[in-house]
Amino acid sequence: MTAVAVAAALLALLVTTAAVRTGDRRSACTASDLLSASRGISPWRNASAISGEYLSAAAFLGTAGLVLAYGADMLWLPVAATAGYVLLLAFVTAPLRRSGAYTVSDFAEWRLGSPAVRRIVTCCVCFICWFYLLPQFQGAGVTLRVMTGAPVWAGWAVVVAATLLLVTSGGMCSITAAQSLQFWVKTVAFAVPAVALLLMWNMDGRPDPVGEGPARFAHTTRVHVRTEVAVVAPAAVIVTARGRVDGVRRDGAAMTLTEGRHAIGRSTEIVFPAGAPVPHAESLPVQDGTTWATPSGRGQEHGLYRTYSAILAILLGTMGLPHILMRFYTNPSGSAARRTAALVPVLLALFYAFPAVYAAMGRIYAPEVLMTGDTDATVLLLPRSIPGPAGTLLTALITLGALSAFVFTSCGLVIAIAGTVTQCARRSGAASFRTATVLALAVPLALLPRIGAQSAATLVTLAFCVSACSLCPLLLLAIWWRGLTAAGAAAGLLVGTGLAVAAGVLHLYEAPLTGWSAAAVAEPAALIAPAAFGVMVAVSLLTRRRVPRHTHRALARLHLPEDVFGR
Repeated sequence: MTAVAVAAALLALLVTTAAVRTGDRRSACTASDLLSASRGISPWRNASAISGEYLSAAAFLGTAGLVLAYGADMLWLPVAATAGYVLLLAFVTAPLRRSGAYTVSDFAEWRLGSPAVRRIVTCCVCFICWFYLLPQFQGAGVTLRVMTGAPVWAGWAVVVAATLLLVTSGGMCSITAAQSLQFWVKTVAFAVPAVALLLMWNMDGRPDPVGEGPARFAHTTRVHVRTEVAVVAPAAVIVTARGRVDGVRRDGAAMTLTEGRHAIGRSTEIVFPAGAPVPHAESLPVQDGTTWATPSGRGQEHGLYRTYSAILAILLGTMGLPHILMRFYTNPSGSAARRTAALVPVLLALFYAFPAVYAAMGRIYAPEVLMTGDTDATVLLLPRSIPGPAGTLLTALITLGALSAFVFTSCGLVIAIAGTVTQCARRSGAASFRTATVLALAVPLALLPRIGAQSAATLVTLAFCVSACSLCPLLLLAIWWRGLTAAGAAAGLLVGTGLAVAAGVLHLYEAPLTGWSAAAVAEPAALIAPAAFGVMVAVSLLTRRRVPRHTHRALARLHLPEDVFGR
């Protein structure tokens, strides 16, 4: 039945996309259509598209998994994501739209008069979007593996093929139409199973997820461990195991899993009795219900620093996400861009009401993911707990939402890379745009098989961190400070981007770090973002004689009413 649900979800995704594409009368045959939809997108439609694009693998799978693993402390991340749009509305949207640029790199060269800064910004855009594409591919791989048992590369292939088809055939105009619809598809797909799970929990009389002691198996549960994992058992429990446990081959006989650390081999099955405490993957904290429900940063080593640094990365990183910023160029005016940015937090708040529900229900109906460490699968597994055809239908619905999240977020990211690269290379036209689209997809696809297992939310946070340490300082200072010079911008971008990308690579390849060094590499924004701002300001002050001559007119264009200069 799961395979049927997945097939139905894929078919529904193709049908809705084709319907929107056919219904869009405008053909994307020019560079203006491909990059900015000829700047004819209304605020409501654009806000829905931005929200749909923002609901990526991290939002759909990762947030609920993080809350399940680390507790309510992780709910600060969607709060920061939504609050980031308030800062974007206040400081960036309308001035950026008034600049008349197509991309962030266009804006940088127009404001500072430096082709070198433009090239650096283009590299920043590529790094941010490539980091952001990784969790979309990985999330698709997890989805098809969990739902059908297919190899993870099958999910990657689905996303790459769908993204390539949609972007090269439609560009920004048709992608905006599809994404505005898909936001509501994803929200419904996320909300309906959550409500159904709450109703089932209420009727079943299951215990409160916020209770004493660690999470427990509600009924006799068979856990299949696909890859080798080290777990920590919070208490001794008698289980039956078939496979390798602590290096010893087990044939299905009963054994005692003692309190403490154990090594579970690949393809091992362990059956736990009802009420048994759930062993946790060694990388995840074992928390009682009260600690889990308290947003105080106690789920990780140096948790308070990690929490504040992650919040800062997402808050500032939102202002520099290239695929989001490009959306405001599609509005017909600066005031329309402001209305778009004001609507987005409202739409995101509708979606972010539900990750905590999935996390809480996960402690009751799918606690085995805490043992396997596959917390991204929580949202996918929970609808299976609902018996009968309703469970199959909701499984198909959640799969449709997940696939929509991966494909349409990837479309926005690929358009951001392709548009920026083609503009930087001074090669206009649809053929150059489509060539850049292939490049945008090839790089993360080549990188993905070489990195270790990472949660979707962790991978997306890396992209936010690079954005917070590079494009965010550039945009804020370029829009609001007349003293910024090309030398200062270049120095700050190189320092911020270089350090953030280096930390991201170390984290992706699981460098053997502990203590504060591990925390600083995992969440470096609190250290690198202030450094990037400081370097930009300091070098600009040292080169104050090189402030561009047109700075006064540029700032006037950014901040005066649009009809003074025209669009």
